[in-house]
Amino acid sequence: MLVRADFREITGIVQFGGDSRRFLVMGLRFLVYFCGWGSEILTLGGVRGRGSAMIKSPIILLSLAGAGILSAETLRPPAVPLVTHDPYFSIWSEADTAYSKWPSHWTGSTQALGGMIRVDGVAQRFLGQMPEAEPVEQKSVTVHPTRTVYEFTSGGVGLMVTFLSPLLPHDLETFARPVTYVTTTVKSLDGKAHEVSVYFDASAETAVDKAEQKVTWAKVDVPGLKVAAFASEEQAVLKKAGDNLRIDWGRFLLAGPESASVSMNGDKICRGEFAKSGKISTADDTAMPRAAKDRWPLLACVQDLGKVDATAKSATFLLAYDDGPGGIEWMHKPLLSWWKRSGLTIEKLLAQSWSERETLAEKCATYDAALEKEQIAIGGEKYSQIASLAFRQAWSAHKLVASPAGEPWFFSKENFSNGCIATVDVTYPSAPIMLLFQPELLKGLCTPICEYALGGKWPYNYAPHDLGTYPKANGQVYGMGEKDTDGGRMPVEECGNMMVCLAAITYAEGKLDYAKRYWPLLERWAAYLETVGFDPNNQLCTDDFAGHLAHNANLSLKTIVALGSFGALCEKAGKAEEAKKWSTLAKQMAVDWQRAAQDGDHYRLAFDQVGSWSMKYNMVWDRILGLNLFPASVATTEMAHYRKVQQKFGLPLDSRKTYTKSDWLVWTATLTGKRDDFEALVNPLWDSLNVSASRSPMTDWYETKDAKMVGFQARSVVGGVYIPFLYDAKLWERFRTGKVVP
Repeated sequence: MLVRADFREITGIVQFGGDSRRFLVMGLRFLVYFCGWGSEILTLGGVRGRGSAMIKSPIILLSLAGAGILSAETLRPPAVPLVTHDPYFSIWSEADTAYSKWPSHWTGSTQALGGMIRVDGVAQRFLGQMPEAEPVEQKSVTVHPTRTVYEFTSGGVGLMVTFLSPLLPHDLETFARPVTYVTTTVKSLDGKAHEVSVYFDASAETAVDKAEQKVTWAKVDVPGLKVAAFASEEQAVLKKAGDNLRIDWGRFLLAGPESASVSMNGDKICRGEFAKSGKISTADDTAMPRAAKDRWPLLACVQDLGKVDATAKSATFLLAYDDGPGGIEWMHKPLLSWWKRSGLTIEKLLAQSWSERETLAEKCATYDAALEKEQIAIGGEKYSQIASLAFRQAWSAHKLVASPAGEPWFFSKENFSNGCIATVDVTYPSAPIMLLFQPELLKGLCTPICEYALGGKWPYNYAPHDLGTYPKANGQVYGMGEKDTDGGRMPVEECGNMMVCLAAITYAEGKLDYAKRYWPLLERWAAYLETVGFDPNNQLCTDDFAGHLAHNANLSLKTIVALGSFGALCEKAGKAEEAKKWSTLAKQMAVDWQRAAQDGDHYRLAFDQVGSWSMKYNMVWDRILGLNLFPASVATTEMAHYRKVQQKFGLPLDSRKTYTKSDWLVWTATLTGKRDDFEALVNPLWDSLNVSASRSPMTDWYETKDAKMVGFQARSVVGGVYIPFLYDAKLWERFRTGKVVP
């Protein structure tokens, strides 16, 4: 029997007596829910720690393998990830309970999913706002790296609902599948057998940009499965580009086992019939095409579990998206999604995904547990919860496609920023998650930029900012109308970003092959930084929302670590003279920087601004890549100042405003390598996520005084929270190669 506990601290043995559900443990009260999931050893109370619980009735024995690491609280995510694959196939619950609001696309547009359970003739809803049924009682929600797990009770049974997106980055074939598993597991809690059936549906909003657009629907033939699909009538493949957009080509699919019932009808019919009878109509609605909001057509699936007693039973549903003949446009030609490159069809993919559902569930649970264990060891329970929430968000803000040469290319979307595709200063902050788990994906981001810079369409001697507007990677759009080209195009920023990323890839792989491929670009960009990078003119950095700034000390830091990185690459390439030149230059710049930026007990925002300060997040690569450009005293000095000026919900980005960037905050927290400093800066970020009134996928730009989002949401840059892993070379190697479990 599993015990579900909401607690603050636990040690020793919990004595159980009678039917009481409230206990006093070591003087602390906590609540225990009996959800009865068998003899599994599971984490308690949604808290991902090393603690586990085994029930020895009438005594509950709590075995704490890592005493003292369990958090006092479990994070309340501002939005809960449900379906997370790419910028178009991304559905979230922006509420505390799964049934109090319709799920939505990361942009906030409703993409309704509905779920009900019927126990002994009484239907209750566990997902979505449908009026046909009263809600179940939600006990908890826990976000793991690859899974979101809800727990409910309903009519004498416990219900566990797991949304699993198998984003295992060391296995690109599985990682690239646009398939989410929704598994509902039911078990009697009262010792009685109950008649149970489970209902799940999806609205046509999943296949269109706007609910006014017309849709069609059809059954899909897949041996061993019941499958239905939505498609927009227009099928405007890769016709639109922009930020606040949803996909309106291809097909959304819902699948269940052959024994299931599937219906394609309006919402009132599907949900109403199940609530009343436990059945759904086999006579499908044929009034199509029609607008997605016209009587709200649904794909609905019902699985009858029959009698459910002390032995748990499960029903699994598959949600998938087939984007047809193109996922990304590259230089005006479509590129296929990675999973389709060898001719695999969505029908075969669904069949394969179904056959592997139990194996993948086990793999993902093992992966999550191993990763969370390391997250806790590195930064504590609160850091672990932040990192788990960031995991799926970071990956699903990208699209994996096959390049014209068949390589994996990974395109980011600058979500709710400006909609750019393959933005270099979005790649840079998100790089840690790719360096740690799969450097091929960081190459997949850098290669299109490098190819564009070499291809004759980019005439400048500094790196591009972007490749267009998602999903069209046809050439840079950002700042191209600016009269002051240097000021509008982030030249120092992007040169530094690309040089550091290529050096970090080399460091991760232990070989120079990839950097050699683009050596002429590295030389060109290094020469540019040598000329203008130490004391940048009035230009933008990645924090462009803060406006132009001359003599930017943190941007100067980027130049220094970039040139130091290039010196290390030259040394690895056996280019002794070049290595000496660039390394010597970087070291001298580091000395000059300390003098130019020094401002009493800290270092300035800009060389000419007395009394100013800023996060010096670019310095992280000095220690990670072993460049040894700056003495440890620089980081120590800065950290002492940061801890003085930080606000209730985090350290501001700089002295100009009180807003912050969560990615840079975590980078900055690692500068001294001290756990106390790290937690002092990162724990307020946890607080901001836990209480923010901004109910959207994790923002990276928020106000440190009230935790409200200023702008940006669902962006890939949250992958930067994995940067502390990169300081441990052995751990980095283990995760990069997929050897998650030691």
